Order: sequence, then C-alpha cells, then structure tokens
Amino acid sequence: MAVTHQHLPVDQVRPGMILSDVLLDAHGQVLLPQGAVLTENMLSLMPRHNIDMLPIAAAAISPQEQALQQDAHRARLAHLFRKYDPDNPDDAATSMLHSYVNSYRLGRGEPA
Repeated sequence: MAVTHQHLPVDQVRPGMILSDVLLDAHGQVLLPQGAVLTENMLSLMPRHNIDMLPIAAAAISPQEQALQQDAHRARLAHLFRKYDPDNPDDAATSMLHSYVNSYRLGRGEPA
C-alpha cells in the first residue's frame, strides 16, 4: 500500500498542498475539511490555533519507490528488533509489538 499522507511542520507546507484529513482545533472543532487546498492565508492562521503539524496528501508513488520504502522499513525494523528472538515463547509482548509495528510500517493493516 502506498503512503497516502505525511505529517509536515507548518513551515514546510506550501500553498496548493492538500489536506489528507479533517483539521481539528484543540476543542475538536473543524477548522478545515479533508481535501482542502491550502492557501497562504490559511497557513498564516495556523499558529493562532496552536497547530504546528498538518496532514498533507502525498503524491502517488511508483511500485519501484514503494518497494524501496518497504525495504528501508524492513531494514529499520530489523535494526530495532535486533535482539528479538521469534523462537522464544517467553517473549510474547515483544512478539506482538513486532507484529503490529511490522504490519503498520509495511501497510498491511491488522497483523497476521
């Protein structure tokens, strides 16, 4: 599954970028709807609402780029879980965490 959004600091967001999710303020009120095309004026108002990150729709990526991303995620997970022994039955918590992180990072939804 390709990445469909990314969270960017407001200072990296440019006019014309598109929100991938509904933008809520601290009280749960909708500031901007999903799919809103951001303008310079909208971006200038973000600090007033204490918003420092925005969910931005990412461009579609090619299958080759997706494969490279997944390889990078696998390498990172291998490093993070380098001391994890999948054959150790006493390490159920790490096994579950590994499964969830792996599924999330590789875009597989629920872990197997």
